[in-house]
Amino acid sequence: MQSARDRLEAVLSRLAVRADDESVFVKLYPEAARAAADAADARRKAGVTLGPLDGTIVSIKDLFDVAGEPTTAGSLMLKTTAPATCDAAIVSRLRQAGAVIIGKTNMTEFAFTAIGDNQHYGTPGNAADASLIPGGSSSGAGVSVGEGTCDIAIGSDTGGSVRIPASLNGVVGFKPTARRVPLTGTYPLSATLDSIGPLALSVAACAVADAAMSGDELPPLHLQLPLAGLRVGIPRGLLFEDTESEVTAGFDRSLARIEQAGARLVDLSIDDLLADLRAATRRGSIAAMEGAEIHADWLATGASVPVDPWVSGPLSRAAAIPTPVYIRAVRRRAALCIAMDERLAWVDVLALPTTPVTAPTIVSMAENAELRERTEGLLLRNTQVANQFDLCAISLPMPGMTLKAGLMLVARNGHDRHLLRIAAEVERLLGR
Repeated sequence: MQSARDRLEAVLSRLAVRADDESVFVKLYPEAARAAADAADARRKAGVTLGPLDGTIVSIKDLFDVAGEPTTAGSLMLKTTAPATCDAAIVSRLRQAGAVIIGKTNMTEFAFTAIGDNQHYGTPGNAADASLIPGGSSSGAGVSVGEGTCDIAIGSDTGGSVRIPASLNGVVGFKPTARRVPLTGTYPLSATLDSIGPLALSVAACAVADAAMSGDELPPLHLQLPLAGLRVGIPRGLLFEDTESEVTAGFDRSLARIEQAGARLVDLSIDDLLADLRAATRRGSIAAMEGAEIHADWLATGASVPVDPWVSGPLSRAAAIPTPVYIRAVRRRAALCIAMDERLAWVDVLALPTTPVTAPTIVSMAENAELRERTEGLLLRNTQVANQFDLCAISLPMPGMTLKAGLMLVARNGHDRHLLRIAAEVERLLGR
């Protein structure tokens, strides 16, 4: 078995070759990572382990605090802010579990937008084809796993920011129930919707990272959970409109395999709840309104450095929305979360495409504003449901795809461990 240090050196060598054109990582920690890898190897030699994460190479998104340096969150504005006094809660927990933290990954500015581009620090090319968008906002996270420069990447997910890059880069991405993983030391976008989740090449690796960050027990993924009799809800309707034919074909193939394994497929409409939430947030999304509060000072005075207009525009518009509109939206959402939970009591999971489209080119998104806006809406449409209705969700790569896209499984609030067990079984099934 290769040592953690040897595996780390192989990755650092790959990154050194492209050091002058690096856009996946914004910061590397080679010496700290070497020390952590050596410590993991010494423990293994002595027959000691800190658990399944010990010696694993992990990247973290550029919105998690690392003691002694400013957290830039993909923005020029934060480069000169005061250094963090301590590690983010999840960074501390990962270190305690023996993770080898290799560096911070690139992201869209302030974790806003789903395309994955960054005008200040460059846009990471998709792991499958560098001319394609990576998906955001955890863009570097998705690419770092897909290209093999880390074993596990930690991202944040406010409307799909873990699952969108997972889908487009052909990896697994898990969004836990919000507040299950502590947000302390994480640069915020939306206190209501933010959650922290891992991306990896397997459900098992995501489960290991999630257990370390949440403090929850690792679900027994090694024990098979038969799909026979499992109730899988298909929310046909709004969430299946304008889906690319290749994504539809991949989804139908995956669904057929799940049904052949004995799962019961049932149509479960949630269009009424989606329409109700859309009406409640017609003036502005909860993420944009809460983001506007976080950025209120520079939105009022004007930014001292350039800010991506695709970020500043929506935040500026949301800042003008009266407070009662926001309060009503949050109150209505709370009632709709209860209604959704009751609706989902009839099934074990929902299944739908993670993203209805595959990754377009980076150039097309820069050149055509109308296409970009439409693409962003489609990328967020299915994933944001889990955030809006306070659910947990996971994206699995669909087999047989020319361009990557994911199968998303969604479960009720707090049913994270059950979802991970179902996802591990579906992964085994689709991987055959």
